[in-house]
Amino acid sequence: MAQVDLHTEDGKEYISISVESTNHPVAYRGKFYYRSGSTLQEVKGTGLQTLILKKMGRTWDDMECEGAKLDEIDPKAVDYFLRHAIPIDRMPKEAMNDQIEVVLKNLNLMTEDGHLKNAAILLFGKNPQRRFINARFRIGRFVKDETDLVHQDNIEGNILLMADEVIWKLRQDYLIRPIHYEGMHRVEPLEMPEDTLRELVYNAIIHRDYLGQDIQMKIYNDRIWFWNDGNLPEGFSVERMSKEHISVRRNPLIANIFYRAGFIESWGRGVSKVRSAFKDAGLPEPNFENFMSGTLVTIHRDLSIYGGLSEQGGEVRGNVEGNVTGNVTGNVKRLIIALQKEAKTREELMTLLNLKGSGNFRANYLYPAINQGYVTKLYPDSASRTDQAYYLTAKGKELLKSINL
Repeated sequence: MAQVDLHTEDGKEYISISVESTNHPVAYRGKFYYRSGSTLQEVKGTGLQTLILKKMGRTWDDMECEGAKLDEIDPKAVDYFLRHAIPIDRMPKEAMNDQIEVVLKNLNLMTEDGHLKNAAILLFGKNPQRRFINARFRIGRFVKDETDLVHQDNIEGNILLMADEVIWKLRQDYLIRPIHYEGMHRVEPLEMPEDTLRELVYNAIIHRDYLGQDIQMKIYNDRIWFWNDGNLPEGFSVERMSKEHISVRRNPLIANIFYRAGFIESWGRGVSKVRSAFKDAGLPEPNFENFMSGTLVTIHRDLSIYGGLSEQGGEVRGNVEGNVTGNVTGNVKRLIIALQKEAKTREELMTLLNLKGSGNFRANYLYPAINQGYVTKLYPDSASRTDQAYYLTAKGKELLKSINL
């Protein structure tokens, strides 16, 4: 409401108009505006929808998913949730015998008139991407920059099971598991604290803006670039999130299900826990920042896990013997020998090298060889081709000549 007053000064009359400040958008001639500092900004698209929901005291995950039917819910996903929540007393035992509709209603995932909410489809849907196309988790393996895409995956399905699939993919195909022995036992831990990595994945899935872009994780030799759409909550900074603070949830219904399943806490300690875990593991603390319309986490990788191979592409170092299989340098040599005659696919190379795990092959053989400039792709512009093959570069052929076959 504007206040208009008539004033008189020096024999002249004038009016003053006072408008109280507001955190809500103001409509004028079919457009919406809000004040940002000393400037007037038009708000539209997903930003407008978010502001309107905030004014209504609602969140996007709490809205009805128009046209969604109960048969779109996957019973296996509901069962998966209950088997996690009941043993930790965050769901009653009787819920295992309840109909799916009853479970969803009790979790506030249905409207009063029996319609499914957005959160229900995302959490338990058979194919959430049918309705929310960007509800995906994209992973890409790069060498030095975005032009060096080696491999990529799009993880889809309901978001409750998505984190398990993401971690499995990272273990199998993207991250390195340095081998060491504890007594007689062979140990292959992930190159970074796995529980903490899972915490980051959960946070990205729970707190992202599902009206925006999909989650993106770009894995380089020296870092992991991890971004999800949705800035930090209003009034929060990275420094504030690293200290004691209240838990602010962009998607409270989604967060509640992950909490009940025992996947997260409800006390807003995510950032501080992540930093502490990396510090305790002797690794650099990840960087958190607002980037574009979302939150970016940068995780620094330890280049020594490549067994002495430098990011800059220097020569292979160290003593290399034909039967070496326990270090990356020897693995690169074996790969080069396997490629001495012609281009070969990943499956052909793994057969020749007697390897079973594609993750081990990529992390310890293929990526280091490409990184060093000894091997290249037959189809460099089509990283996802099923018939992708690899062959020796001129540099690789020169190294081959120095190997005693």
